[in-house]
Amino acid sequence: MSELQDSITDVPGLAVGHFTHAGRATGCSVVLCPQGAVAGVDVRGGAPGTRETDLLRPENIVDRVHAVLLAGGSAFGLDAAGGVMRWLEERGHGYPVGAVRVPIVPAAVIFDLWHGDPLVRPDAHAGHAACDAASQQPPAQGSVGAGAGATVGKLFGIERAMAGGIGTASVRVAGITVGALVVVNATGDVIDPSDGQIVAGARSSPSSMHVIDSTAALLRGELPERLRPGGATTIGVIATDAALDKAQCTKLAAMAHDGLARCVLPAHTPFDGDTLFALSLGGSAAAPASLALLGTLAAEVTARAILHAVQHAVGRPGCPAARDRAGAV
Repeated sequence: MSELQDSITDVPGLAVGHFTHAGRATGCSVVLCPQGAVAGVDVRGGAPGTRETDLLRPENIVDRVHAVLLAGGSAFGLDAAGGVMRWLEERGHGYPVGAVRVPIVPAAVIFDLWHGDPLVRPDAHAGHAACDAASQQPPAQGSVGAGAGATVGKLFGIERAMAGGIGTASVRVAGITVGALVVVNATGDVIDPSDGQIVAGARSSPSSMHVIDSTAALLRGELPERLRPGGATTIGVIATDAALDKAQCTKLAAMAHDGLARCVLPAHTPFDGDTLFALSLGGSAAAPASLALLGTLAAEVTARAILHAVQHAVGRPGCPAARDRAGAV
């Protein structure tokens, strides 16, 4: 078995591609599984922007997807899924319906229209280009693809936020591999659960590098900004080579949210659209693993991917990154 590279692409059968827009900090990222993967989803946030999530309910007939799209651009970014579908159709992939194959591409989006021209957002061309760029090598992390315009720490206003991003991680236990790819665009702060320290979050003022700890501020009685529903979210894909059915994938996605809640405080707010998909590729030669084990691993890689997202992010004017805090007072 190959050595792990701490990436969702450690799960055999997956490829990941990014498209980052040249005109503004936005883009999209695609997880390709052209031969099909069993899938589930768990939506926890109060303001999701999604596509094809009802199809993934365990009682519904279609049991495999061919890609999952993560995108910026708010609901406009869902257009990029059309380009992913076209890319898959061109190569003969999809759910067979008579003589036609219909690619199944669930998607989730983040709101990143704060900075620059909001008319610049991912479209079908962007989705197709992300597929063209897809590789089984570990994907770039930080301010690329769907994470290009992500921000975190928005509870006290976007002007005090820091850069979010996209991150990946993987783990292998008893011959089973579980990986995650997560876009972090949260209302809350990002916390390192190993020591409780804030990695990126709300700053004390727009000109400061000092993070305030949003939860502690709330407990002191400081009131947050009047937030816009849908202005933030954490979205991602969990994948495994364990063989699971749709109901089990749904539970795996649910347990992965525990990793999100360890790292993002507060999480699952009415203003976030927190959504995690889970994919089962099968293919592992190991003995079947319990969902208790798989869910524990899923939460772990989700948390690590979130940390990687903000640690690799690059700041931009008015929105510094975690790496910019080094040595800052």
